Amino acid sequence: MALALYRRYRPDTFEGVIGQDQVTVPLMRALDEGKLTHAYLFSGPRGCGKTSSARILARCVNCAKGPTSHPCGECPSCKDLATGGPGSIDVVEIDAASHNGVDDARELRERAGFAPARDRYKIFILDEAHMVTQQGFNALLKIVEEPPEHVMFIFATTEPDKVIGTIRSRTHHYPFRLVPQEVMGPYLEKICDKEGIKPEPGVLKLAMRAGGGSMRDTLSVLDQLMVGSVEGVITHDAAVALLGFTPEALIGEAIDAVIDHNGETLYGVIQKVVVGGFDPRRFVEDLLARVRDLLVLTLAGDSAESVLSDTAEAEDMGDLHRQAAALGLGQLTAMADIINATLSSMTGAISPRMRLELLAARLLAGAESGFALAATAPTAGAPANAAATNSGSSAGAGAQHHAASGGFVGASRNANTQQANRGGFVGSSRNTTQGAQQPAQTVPTPQSNVSTNASDWTGTVTAEQSVPSASAAQSAPTQQPASGLQSAAAATPVAASAPAPANDTRSVDEKWDAAVAALPEAIREYVTRAKVPTVKFGTNRKGLPCLSLTFDQSLSQHAFALAVDSNGKKAAIVVQDAVRQEFGATTVIAPTPVAANGDRVESIKRMSLSSWLRSSSRSHWRKLVLPQQAWDLD
Repeated sequence: MALALYRRYRPDTFEGVIGQDQVTVPLMRALDEGKLTHAYLFSGPRGCGKTSSARILARCVNCAKGPTSHPCGECPSCKDLATGGPGSIDVVEIDAASHNGVDDARELRERAGFAPARDRYKIFILDEAHMVTQQGFNALLKIVEEPPEHVMFIFATTEPDKVIGTIRSRTHHYPFRLVPQEVMGPYLEKICDKEGIKPEPGVLKLAMRAGGGSMRDTLSVLDQLMVGSVEGVITHDAAVALLGFTPEALIGEAIDAVIDHNGETLYGVIQKVVVGGFDPRRFVEDLLARVRDLLVLTLAGDSAESVLSDTAEAEDMGDLHRQAAALGLGQLTAMADIINATLSSMTGAISPRMRLELLAARLLAGAESGFALAATAPTAGAPANAAATNSGSSAGAGAQHHAASGGFVGASRNANTQQANRGGFVGSSRNTTQGAQQPAQTVPTPQSNVSTNASDWTGTVTAEQSVPSASAAQSAPTQQPASGLQSAAAATPVAASAPAPANDTRSVDEKWDAAVAALPEAIREYVTRAKVPTVKFGTNRKGLPCLSLTFDQSLSQHAFALAVDSNGKKAAIVVQDAVRQEFGATTVIAPTPVAANGDRVESIKRMSLSSWLRSSSRSHWRKLVLPQQAWDLD
């Protein structure tokens, strides 16, 4: 039986450990300078060299000419601990996954009391140390803290956080990392030369991709590919078929189908994926990797070709540049969001084919509208055009227009020319007319379609305002005045705003900064970056585009909720008008229920305003520009 490739090429010295210089160099220096300690903790992902390095350290420590960073390889200890050797009686390797109890720890403690049989130190290597129980670690604690002079402990684990702190603090911790492809690639080429194997271009990158940066996993994959080689040659097609990656031709065909808005071709690709036995999830991963490559080329050009994904080397770079130019940065970003959301939803999916078909539909729908809706897709399974579900005949007409031209239902280009016959709060006393009323159909407009929940703003009034029609304005009597904190904003209609440009490639933060810069100074101080460190753009429960604001603390959010400008207009309405100039005419703003410092923000409506103003922070609140009647409580 042939020895596995990762066992044949297991290193015997620290120079042979690949890609772990942050560990090997300090250990070699400590060996040469005689600065060894009694306990070490090696942590890192699987297959990156933790156990091999522990054996090399034991070999260096017990070498007849040591301790040395370069073991002689001739003494009995070096031969016993070499690759393929029988092992040393003074180097005990324990699988902590199956020896993790108190009794095992007590037995180890008893064995540590005996002197080495032959070598300089008795070394205990505990592999998978995180599997030791709390009681087992407690039993080892005393001997790890004050071991005999002839004992050394080496703990190896993939999860160092599960090693109790009292043990971890008594060791020298060396973290191992996944090996980058730039380091692993030349090493694999040397192994192929020694084995007499010639891989086709791109095969080694596929093997490294399947290995995920783990040296052992990558060598296992390469060993499997070598076994299936024909006359010493590993073909690219054979590697793709064996490892389950999607053929590059299918990925390119899918991208071209999206560019050409060709649904027949795109669904044909899905049929090939399913009939060909390819993993649907892997296909989505490969499609996302291609979109990522196109994004990199769009952002950095030819200088970024060196950081493309693993399969890009075998592809025609001309096709990549053509596809990147055809889609552009905005569409590629939207496609990446849609594909990533689908990939997340495929975990545990009962029907992966259905997920693929829904993904194709979303990509084609986005391509038809220029991916205008992609930025507002709320979740993996939710439709991007959630606003199209609005009921009513007028909303249905807007939805039909939306399907033809793209964009949000209720945006300025989709709004009917009719307007609502009432303004302000539905059902309020000032909206009650006396005498005969002329019936009028309410049609969603950029103003009437937008609402902000009053409870969300901890006391801010609702920003949903309808523009009265001409006939309603003539027949309606004088409205009753509003009182309290609602008076200023209730009487102020929401200003119409132009929709955001479809080709706007600015980020959400850049648009928010532009909106803040356009605010009056009296309002801007409440929404600076120090006050609002985080903003996110998506859709609310009604399917409307929504900009969520996270304040630094609840105090800042309360201050904003109560603030008004010099004309008595609520700060929330002023900010929303500025936001619509940047994000679109139907955009609403809403706070998050938890501030950046972790405090939950209680609604001012649920608090006693009199007791709140008399609290210890009253002096701070008097600095706010508030309506005078809000302070007339004494």
